[in-house]
Amino acid sequence: FWQRFKLSKLAQRAACDLLYVPGGSSAGDFRPMVTMSRNMLPYEWREMIRYGLSWLTVKYWLLRLTQSSGLRRADGVIFLTRYAQEAVTRVTGLLRGQATIVPHGIDNRFVCAPRSQRMLEDYSADNPFRFLYVSIVDVYKHQWNVAEAVARLRAKGFPVALDLIGPAYGPALERLRKVLQRVDPDHAIIRYLGVVPYQELHHMYGVADACVFASSCENMPNILLEGMASGLPIACSDRGPMPEVLGDAGVYFDPENVESVEQALKKLIMSPRLRSEKAQAAFEVIRCYSWPRCAEETFGFLAKVVGISRREASA
Repeated sequence: FWQRFKLSKLAQRAACDLLYVPGGSSAGDFRPMVTMSRNMLPYEWREMIRYGLSWLTVKYWLLRLTQSSGLRRADGVIFLTRYAQEAVTRVTGLLRGQATIVPHGIDNRFVCAPRSQRMLEDYSADNPFRFLYVSIVDVYKHQWNVAEAVARLRAKGFPVALDLIGPAYGPALERLRKVLQRVDPDHAIIRYLGVVPYQELHHMYGVADACVFASSCENMPNILLEGMASGLPIACSDRGPMPEVLGDAGVYFDPENVESVEQALKKLIMSPRLRSEKAQAAFEVIRCYSWPRCAEETFGFLAKVVGISRREASA
């Protein structure tokens, strides 16, 4: 996005007059400085302690300190969602600078109009309704609960299957493998496919029947945007910014409750009409998430901060 975007005169002027720190942590006294909040784990204690006594817990605690300091000192802060702004500022307290919300966009490769939905009777054990969950296997992503829910549905006679895609954090992957060994030892209904190159990922959405997103901690759920753009019905976690992004265009569940996940998946597979309505609604929402809009709003905010800084300096 940054490489493809051609700087306008406004962007060039802003870039020459301020320091932009997208990572959140900053040092020094350069003014004006704008930063971006992109990581929620340091700000949600309940999520952070899922890592137990580990170096990751220490890392996120240190990030909480350094990023909070940078956000408080910044002349401008870009948040990706309203949820993130509210959660972060509960920790940092009042910010001295300007703040705005600029969501990310979605790569056009993922954009595919919703397809016609088939009746449940059209699926079978050999040709199952295939759920897709794309995300790193991590302690706050709850892939094991999704796997257990799918296995329960299959045991009750529903022709469903699940594909899991993404890299993995070791302890979380071990937990997932233990569940898979218990509920699907023959790997007949649940596949963990590991990492799929990003440039090929849209093909995986193209062969899925529905998306699942079970994360309990997100700043801006880009993977959720991919599913929405792909024209698929979505069963989604009710935590964090997910309801803000997806709105009424999904079926929600508690990601830490297997029965809740199971009921949401069942609700989707039982009703082609519901699937069609939710997929179309999500596809309409995704029109608001574009990289050109993100670029325009980002550089507009940078220029605004520069303008305020100049007026204060000349006052």
